[in-house]
Amino acid sequence: MPNNDAESSIDAGKGPQGGVQSVDRALAVLDILARDGYAGVSEIAEEMNLHKSTIFRLLVSLVGRDLVQQDNGRGKYQLGFGVLRLASSIPGRLSLVHEARQVLECLAEEYKETVNLAVLRSNFAVNVDQAMGPSMLVMYDWVGSLTPLHATSSGKVLLAALTADERARILEETGLPARTPRTITDRHQLESQLLEVSRVGYAVARDEIEIGLNAAAAPVYNHAGNVIGAVSISGPAFRFDPEKTPGLLEALKQAGLQISANMGYPRR
Repeated sequence: MPNNDAESSIDAGKGPQGGVQSVDRALAVLDILARDGYAGVSEIAEEMNLHKSTIFRLLVSLVGRDLVQQDNGRGKYQLGFGVLRLASSIPGRLSLVHEARQVLECLAEEYKETVNLAVLRSNFAVNVDQAMGPSMLVMYDWVGSLTPLHATSSGKVLLAALTADERARILEETGLPARTPRTITDRHQLESQLLEVSRVGYAVARDEIEIGLNAAAAPVYNHAGNVIGAVSISGPAFRFDPEKTPGLLEALKQAGLQISANMGYPRR
């Protein structure tokens, strides 16, 4: 059980160690909300093994900074617009985002669907930029979203590029939780698919992170030939099948190579 006296000292901000621990806990709350989208006080408290009153005080502070907001209808919390304010200064300094932007926009314009750029962060794929297609249907802002590696096309590309040891460590830590009935939850099946990803140069996900959502992704390399990201295109299943859209997979791979070339990777 959490130590009430220790928590009281920390929440009161007594001493530098208490302040650092409070910051660490606040960041952990933000990580949980980034991963899950929404979470309640009880859910966060259980995961962090802290009292609900402690979590509530952290959330109040984060709400006061607009980093978190409460959904009044459900009583749960989600990331607030203050996070976007803090993050807005980052893309302009990230060369990968800068070098990929025009390529993402061209691909979205050509195929009329949503195009994302993702990188590996800890045990997840995080989308760092997005270009929207002109369709008004199923437009979702994935920027900043942490998505499971085994259930997304970008995640599979990133997993396939890891060493066997690195991949094994991540999969041991995260497991293969089912996001839908179509999510791959068998380790051998996933490894077999990752071998195919390495062979053909792209990954596909159908209904694996969300029912009705299809996607395909291709790798992005740096100057040394290491995979540093994945470019993906996604759309609703009723109108978008990446393997049946003429020319799309080749265009997607070429988009990945163009971004790679912009990052110094030699075109072959």
